[in-house]
Amino acid sequence: MKSFSSPLLAWYKIHKRDLPWRRTKDPYKIWLCEIIMQQTRVAQGLAYYNRFVEKFPSPRALAQASEDQVLKLWQGLGYYSRARNLHAAAKSMKGTFPKTYQEVRSLKGVGDYTAAAICSIAYDMPYAVVDGNVYRVLSRVLGISTPIDSTDGKKQFSALAQDLLDVKHPGDYNQALMDLGAMVCTPQTPLCEGCPLSKMCQARKTGTQMNFPVKSQKTKISTRYFHYIYVVQGKSTWLHRRGAGDVWQNLYELPLIETQSDVLSFKYPQLKKWFGAVPLQQISKTPVKHVLSHQVIYARLYKVVLPPSHPVASGFIKVSTQKIGGYAIPRLVQKLLEQV
Repeated sequence: MKSFSSPLLAWYKIHKRDLPWRRTKDPYKIWLCEIIMQQTRVAQGLAYYNRFVEKFPSPRALAQASEDQVLKLWQGLGYYSRARNLHAAAKSMKGTFPKTYQEVRSLKGVGDYTAAAICSIAYDMPYAVVDGNVYRVLSRVLGISTPIDSTDGKKQFSALAQDLLDVKHPGDYNQALMDLGAMVCTPQTPLCEGCPLSKMCQARKTGTQMNFPVKSQKTKISTRYFHYIYVVQGKSTWLHRRGAGDVWQNLYELPLIETQSDVLSFKYPQLKKWFGAVPLQQISKTPVKHVLSHQVIYARLYKVVLPPSHPVASGFIKVSTQKIGGYAIPRLVQKLLEQV
């Protein structure tokens, strides 16, 4: 639909954000950008993108890195499965980034949206992107009330996005639509006066912008209580590597006790097993709140001072306190460590 793409592309030509991955057609760099920017603000993700490109300038360089190196560089971004998938995908490339949509789509961690973004921007292939920004713009402009989290909604928006795609300029069109959602058609207080699609926007005509997009379900949020113990054993401390099946897989953390409330009994059996009769000192007077996509974690920090002869408990490693920074640890643990 030319009446849709023409004003959008004209607006993009003037207002597009100057970002480093928009100065290249290198699919590897565009892929890095797309994975890093998922669920990440541009202001935060830009520094990570630059560090990854500098450290791993090619698929082969990324594939040859260790998982610990990748996770350490990713530290602070959250959603660490993205980093592990990034590393696994790089290994599968055998040094060369794939050149077809099907091959790109088959990379670990790459879905329809990411494959469409990479192929349209790097290869000028006619694939439309559908992300949160696109859902919001299309639902508001066209007044679509089908829930975006329903099977019918996903099919409808995917088909509509493909029909509206400017096949002569797919990369610019996709980026224009995403920029419009990020900069103008925002979730809260959209800047309708500066929108190139305002004249055709159904939501603006009826003053119902905040009613779109429609969702049928609310995300269930769980609350968890973490109690971390900072071990002081001479100039060393203890770390534990988290396993699969929970948040922060394969990252390192301090000894942890999870409870059903914000209270930790110092008579907890696990504490005696680890530290014997040595008492804990509470460092955190108030819990630190850490919000994840489907969880809210309240965490406290405690300290225990052990004699050098005290054995390291099973499942932990003893490391120099000066070398903690060399391990990939969750941002929450990093914030707690700043208290000591």
